[in-house]
Amino acid sequence: MFSRGGAAEQVSARAWLQAMLDTEAALTRACAHAGVIPSAAAEAIGEACSAGCFDVEVIGLDAAGGGNPVIPLVRALRAQVPPEHAEHVHHGATSQDILDTAAMLVSTRARELVLAELDGITAACAELAEKHRSTAMAARTLLQQAVPTTFGLKAAGWLAGVVEARRRLAAVELAAQLGGAAGTLASLGDKGPEVLRLYAEELSLAEPPLPWHANRVRVAELIDALALVGGTCGKIALDVILLAQTEVAEVTPPAGGSTAMAHKRNPASAVVAVAAARQLAQRIDLLGEHERAAGAWQAEWPALTNALGYAGGAAAATRETLDGLEVNVDRMLANISPELADYAPGGDAFIDRALERYA
Repeated sequence: MFSRGGAAEQVSARAWLQAMLDTEAALTRACAHAGVIPSAAAEAIGEACSAGCFDVEVIGLDAAGGGNPVIPLVRALRAQVPPEHAEHVHHGATSQDILDTAAMLVSTRARELVLAELDGITAACAELAEKHRSTAMAARTLLQQAVPTTFGLKAAGWLAGVVEARRRLAAVELAAQLGGAAGTLASLGDKGPEVLRLYAEELSLAEPPLPWHANRVRVAELIDALALVGGTCGKIALDVILLAQTEVAEVTPPAGGSTAMAHKRNPASAVVAVAAARQLAQRIDLLGEHERAAGAWQAEWPALTNALGYAGGAAAATRETLDGLEVNVDRMLANISPELADYAPGGDAFIDRALERYA
């Protein structure tokens, strides 16, 4: 239900598996370029790094034995390559290097889809703001009628929130992770910094100044930014749901059916957006122990997966809602309380400023 927009596919078990394999392949290429392992080994390992060659369910089940899925994956990958190259699989890395970097790849791929949905919402809000800059309607504070406003100004407010949330999400740095067993890269000797640089370049991820095994700020920033996306999208959808109530009828969103009442036009996509947004309140634990957290790190994986999937679902459902939204101008005007009918709504200058800054 929440897999609109494709982000859910990018955080599936198979997508995580492929991201881990892409990371292992990039590591071997970086090591080969730095002269740490033979080029032939990197080529052979890279050819084996396809998710279709592995059983994702078996790897998931076997992950419980070592506390993460990289351990059974490395074992399975070594079995896939010629014996003379097997020793070069996972060279210099620890499990967290592979899984953290895979998380950044998964996040990169899913984030692009979320950002594209937000761009669609931005365009829809800007169009509504411009088209309805003079469409008078009742403003509502504490769910009661206040003085009149315009639907264009309401849409401009939606626009500002979405663009500001988009900027936060786009600004989060997604960096490679490579520190070896204890964050020192000692297993790579003096080649460690060069391998890290090449590894990050291979994956098109940022090169961190040092390993971040125990520093989870960037993951927390990403999940918080996704929560902001969900919140801004959910706010739009909730407004639409309230405006679409039978007694209000100021907008008509794309409709879903009802099993019991054929006459109903349920605002299905807006409901999905609100439901997805409400799943995005989870925060991660920054209190990890020493150089490697015991439990807090593992708890991040479903938190990040869910945040990416639900933010993508909220954004896509909100875009679907706005793209199919019908604005009932006459009903908006008719709903204004008679004693406020002559009140000039104003706000036109703010619409101009919003369109200039955000559209």
